[in-house]
Amino acid sequence: MTESFISYNKYGAVSFVGEPAVRVFQAATIVTGLRFYAKTGMKPSRAFTPMAMMDAAKRITGHDYKRRDYLGAADDLEKWLHEAKAALPTKET
Repeated sequence: MTESFISYNKYGAVSFVGEPAVRVFQAATIVTGLRFYAKTGMKPSRAFTPMAMMDAAKRITGHDYKRRDYLGAADDLEKWLHEAKAALPTKET
């Protein structure tokens, strides 16, 4: 099993190392995309469709969401994100 952590360097770069850390980055990206779509109605990218973002939120949190409950999914995912990020060690490089 490989080590998982979040690495920060003195120049401001952040690295997410290992699968749990990458999941944290993925969750943060999906939270932002869901809130952006709920506010503007615009997709963040071609791949970031509302359905794809909701499916990813469901995979990460394990909760089922109503069809257009973008803010509810973002709130749950953000809660999961804070818990998962707190559980990961950090390193200064």
